[in-house]
Amino acid sequence: MGVHSGVSVLIVVCLLGLSANAKDFTINAPQGSDITNLLLKTFNEACQCPTKSSVLIPKGEYKLGAIEMMGPCKAPIRITIQGTVKADGNINGKDFWIAFRRINGFKLNGGGVFDGEGNAAWRANNCHKMALTQCKKLPISIRFDYITDAKIRGITSLDAKNFHINVIGARNMTMEEVTIIAPEESPNTDGIHLGRSDGVKIINSIIKTGDDCISVGDGMRNLLVERVTCGPGHGISIGSLGLYGHEEDVTGIRIVNCTLDNTDNGVRIKTWPSAACSTTASGIHFENIIMKNVTNPILIDQEYCPWNRCNKNKPSTIKLVDISFKQIRGTSGNKDAVKLLCSKGFPCKNVEIGDINIKYTGADGPPTFQCSNVSPRLTGIQVPKACSSPVTKLPGQ
Repeated sequence: MGVHSGVSVLIVVCLLGLSANAKDFTINAPQGSDITNLLLKTFNEACQCPTKSSVLIPKGEYKLGAIEMMGPCKAPIRITIQGTVKADGNINGKDFWIAFRRINGFKLNGGGVFDGEGNAAWRANNCHKMALTQCKKLPISIRFDYITDAKIRGITSLDAKNFHINVIGARNMTMEEVTIIAPEESPNTDGIHLGRSDGVKIINSIIKTGDDCISVGDGMRNLLVERVTCGPGHGISIGSLGLYGHEEDVTGIRIVNCTLDNTDNGVRIKTWPSAACSTTASGIHFENIIMKNVTNPILIDQEYCPWNRCNKNKPSTIKLVDISFKQIRGTSGNKDAVKLLCSKGFPCKNVEIGDINIKYTGADGPPTFQCSNVSPRLTGIQVPKACSSPVTKLPGQ
């Protein structure tokens, strides 16, 4: 079945359980056309198939408005995007562009591109200048909400208006060979933000953006980040934690075999003073990390307080336990190579520092290693020498 007289055609094969074969659905639409309604109709029909189904967006360029693809579906479903879908310039609609919700057995692949068309919207994004409650909300490009047993592979998110990818409530999800691209100056364009999920893997991916490459929110459990290249961006962050009440514990985070290149931060944990909750972040391990001209390569910041919206005299109530930084090497973009600023109310416990070798050749002196309210266990070498420097405040705090 093809395209006739410029009319979008839906190719549907669903045998209603008469065969064990997968059921294939294809979006067949003119180049440059808006496929929002057609894709939603196709997804909903595929979602009702009693056996595995797939939806194909073929090569080409298409317009796509805000769309919510909602399960549960009757069987596992795969969306293969080979082409490019482009968002519109609307910044006053929904808080997401594309949402996949409550789907079990979900796959998204195909090598295609999600182009958020963020360039015009970034001028309206003031979230990097003021409190989140006061800033203008722009749509997140791709949301994965309460997805289970999922594999996301070989997709590209380009120029998101806000976060590129947001994950909440996921169980057993793997993201592999994901590419995320936005200019260094694009505001609030976190690459992948995750929270309240269990068993997520981010593997073999490249993230170049204007904010955190990966940011981990409360309630995250059993996260593996491996062989990810980050930069430009603001590094890989656990937190910030403690801004809101009723936050959940974070546990089982492994960041391994990653490279950070010219980022504003390296690997960091950040919590708010005068926190609104008393949760614990534990079992957080950074290992075999390469730093290339990274500002603040290793950072625990329990005095994180942008916009001066907290009482810094009240120490953070977020407990950090079982934290390790091992085999981290490379070059720093400033002299603060390692900075462990823990809470004076709840000092960090069981922190291990092993085989750190970070060089800095700036005119303002040798690299420093600062410790506050923490007595780390040391193994291997430490360059610079562990806890040997006077503690200084971070810029802007």
